[in-house]
Amino acid sequence: MKHAMLFAAATAVSLSAPAYAESWDMPTPYGDATFHTQNIMEFADDVREATDGGLDITIHSAGSLFPHPEIKNAVRSRQVPIGEFFLSTLSNEDLAFGLDSQPFVATSYDDAKKLWDAQKPVITELLAEQGLIPLFSVPWPAQGLYTNGEIATVDDLNGLRFRAYNAALEEFATLAGAAPVQVEASDIPQAFATGQVEAMITSPSTGVNSTAWDFVSHYSPINAWVPKNIVVVNQRMFDGLDEETKAAVMEAAAAAETRGWEMSAEEADSKTKELAENGVTVYEPSAELVEGLQGIGDQMLENWKSSASDSALAILDAYQN
Repeated sequence: MKHAMLFAAATAVSLSAPAYAESWDMPTPYGDATFHTQNIMEFADDVREATDGGLDITIHSAGSLFPHPEIKNAVRSRQVPIGEFFLSTLSNEDLAFGLDSQPFVATSYDDAKKLWDAQKPVITELLAEQGLIPLFSVPWPAQGLYTNGEIATVDDLNGLRFRAYNAALEEFATLAGAAPVQVEASDIPQAFATGQVEAMITSPSTGVNSTAWDFVSHYSPINAWVPKNIVVVNQRMFDGLDEETKAAVMEAAAAAETRGWEMSAEEADSKTKELAENGVTVYEPSAELVEGLQGIGDQMLENWKSSASDSALAILDAYQN
């Protein structure tokens, strides 16, 4: 009788559990308080639920498993099946990856969506050459300017040590007469505290997450660009899933992209208010500052065109026409 009960219990467990369970580790660059990470956690929950635990994705946030610059190659080499990174960090591979970080090309969510629609087929093809599949991409809020004291014109940036996180921002800082310094988001407070940097352009989300009020006094929503993060999966690892699990992943990815864009728009408003509530002076940029910044953006786009691939130029053409 006892053996029969044990057999019945084991049978019930086996019937309720998936035929197999697979665990995936997923490195991400940003902390748990960042909406990108929160969105990805929901994505993982959706996959887990849709597959009845058949695919369990464990999130390793804040660069805890791999540093940000290594995440893409970790997925490519199948050290991990899936990961997230900042799309324009791949600009050195092809400028198509970085058009969303070109200043004053796309400065609103509508523009950013139109740009992503033009970018996505090209990005998908480029990543396929490396055995990667893009699952979804989510923008940051438009980038604003953080400084100590109000910046009235571009000349006021001259000589400042300026935080950079990609090649476009390095070029931007240089053209503004500032000195670019590469600093990851997690290192921003220390970089300001030690005088390594004195100014930065980043989203209101990153400003709040790094408690910008501790080290800067002013913020201006210059809406310089709307850059994106992207989540990719290794093609061979994805192909190893059964068809139902593949469909569950793609459905969860589509939901994450829609949800992520909505979260980003909410962040733009709420985090800007939070900066002000914590004592940061939020001010609209002057006409002179906007004109000067746009001039730098125009110069950078001409430089970009001169070295862009045919694929990258096709994105710009599709976006502008």
